[in-house]
Amino acid sequence: MAKKLRPMMFVGTGSDVGKSIIVTGLCRILKQKGYAPAPFKAQNMSLNSFVTKDGLELGRAQAVQAEAAKIDCNTEMNPVLLKPSGANKSQVILHGKPIGDQTARAYFLGNNKQYLFEEVQKAFKKLNNSYAPIVLEGAGSISELNLKHRDIVNMRMAQHANAAVYLVADIDRGGVFASVYGSIALLEEDERKLIKGIIVNKFRGDISLFEEGRKMLEELTNVPVLGVVPFAKDIYIEEEDSLGLEDKHKQFSKEKINIAVILLPYISNFTDFNRLEKDERVHVFYTRSAEDLKKADIIMIPGSKNTIADMQFLREASLAQEILNAHVQKKRIIGICGGFQMLGTSISDPHHVENDIQTIPGLGIIPAHTTMAAEKTTKQCQFTFKASDIVCSGYEIHMGVTTFEAKQQPLNTINGHAEGYLSDHCWGTYIHGIFDNSSIIDELLSDFDIQETDTTFDYKAYKEENYDKLAAHLTKHIAIDQIIKNMEL
Repeated sequence: MAKKLRPMMFVGTGSDVGKSIIVTGLCRILKQKGYAPAPFKAQNMSLNSFVTKDGLELGRAQAVQAEAAKIDCNTEMNPVLLKPSGANKSQVILHGKPIGDQTARAYFLGNNKQYLFEEVQKAFKKLNNSYAPIVLEGAGSISELNLKHRDIVNMRMAQHANAAVYLVADIDRGGVFASVYGSIALLEEDERKLIKGIIVNKFRGDISLFEEGRKMLEELTNVPVLGVVPFAKDIYIEEEDSLGLEDKHKQFSKEKINIAVILLPYISNFTDFNRLEKDERVHVFYTRSAEDLKKADIIMIPGSKNTIADMQFLREASLAQEILNAHVQKKRIIGICGGFQMLGTSISDPHHVENDIQTIPGLGIIPAHTTMAAEKTTKQCQFTFKASDIVCSGYEIHMGVTTFEAKQQPLNTINGHAEGYLSDHCWGTYIHGIFDNSSIIDELLSDFDIQETDTTFDYKAYKEENYDKLAAHLTKHIAIDQIIKNMEL
C-alpha cells in the first residue's frame, strides 16, 4: 500500500493556461523522486480520447499523464468525459462508457451533476487507495460564478480531496495580474485557504524582469509565487485539443511527400498523425481548402465525432469533389474511423446516435455501408497490416458497424478476423494509432521516389525523452521542494 500523501491540484485562471502540461511534468518529476503518482481530472471535455486495456474510454490527456507517471491508464483518472457531437451538444462518458447525449444547457444546469459528483468521488477514492500522491487537474477557470454551485471538477473537487492547490496563469495572453488576483478574490474563504501557490506559465523573454511582478502578485494575493515557467517550444507533449491545427505546418515542401489531413469540424483523435509528423520523409499539414488537396501527394480523412455532419461539410466545402478527383488520379487516399466511414457508399444513423439525419451518401470510393450503433466499440488491439507478419498495436473507438457489398480485401488481420478495406491506392480502417507503427509508415511511403533517410525513429523513446525534458524544465523553474513539502504535511 502506497504511503498516504496529500493530493495536489493544478487549477487555472482560464482555459489553455497549461494545466495539463504541468500535471504531466509533475507526474514525471514525482515518479523520478520515488513516489507513485497518478493523474486525476474529474471532468474533461475533449474529442481526443484513448482506450484502456479493459476497453474503456478516457481523455487522451490523462492517458498521456499516466504515461508520464509510468503507469497504465484507467477510467478512475477521468471518470467523466464530454465529447462534443453537435451544436451545444456532447456525448457523456461515465466510467469509460457512454450514458447518452446532452445539450450544454441540460448538462450544466440539470439535476444530474450531483449524481455525477458522487461517481467522481468514488473514482477518486479508488485511485487514492492505489497511488500517492494524486495529481489533480481542474478545468477552465476556477471562478465561473454562474456555474460554480454545480462544479464537479474545480474547487469543489479540491475541497473533497483536501488538495494543496496551485493556480496556473498564462502570462503570454496578457492580464496576468487581473486574472490571478480576480480568480483568488472571487473564491470563498475556505477555498482560498487551499491555494498554496501561484505558477506563472508561458513566460517569454528575460525572467529576471518579472521579479518585481512576482512580488506584486504575492502582495496582492498573499499567496507565494512558486514558479515562473518560460515558454518552451523544444519540448514535445501531445496536444489535448485541435486548436491551432489549421495553421500547423502549412507550407508545402518540394523535397518531401506532402500529406494533407482534412481538418474536419468534429475531428477526433488527431493524435493519430503525431508520429507521422516526425518522419523526415513527409510534410504533414492540416487543411479545409480544396485547393490544398490538389497539391497533396496523400490525402487523409481523420476520425470524427459526428460523421454525417462532417460528410456534409466535405461536400459544402468542395472537398468531397476534390477527394474524388484525387481518387481518379490514383492518389493515395486513407480514411481512419469516421474517415473510413465517409469513404463508403452510405452512412446511416437510424437511432440518431450522432445526428438527426437518417441517411447520407458517402464518397462512394469504398463499396461499404455504415450504420451507427447504440453500443460503442472501445478496445485495444494487436494486428498485422496487409501481408506483413509484423505485429502492430492500436485501439478502436467507434459507434458504427460497416458492412461491404462484396467480399472485401481486408487491410488488417486481428485475431484471425479481417478489418478495414484495401484497394490499389485507397484504404480505410477503424484502428486509431495505426501510424504509431513505423512499419506501416514505411509501407505507406514505399511507392514514392524520395531520398533515403533513417526510418528507425522510435516514437515511444522520443516521448519518454520529452517527458524527462519537461520534468527538468519544470524542476528548474518551479519550487518543487515546496510542493513536495506541502503534500507531505
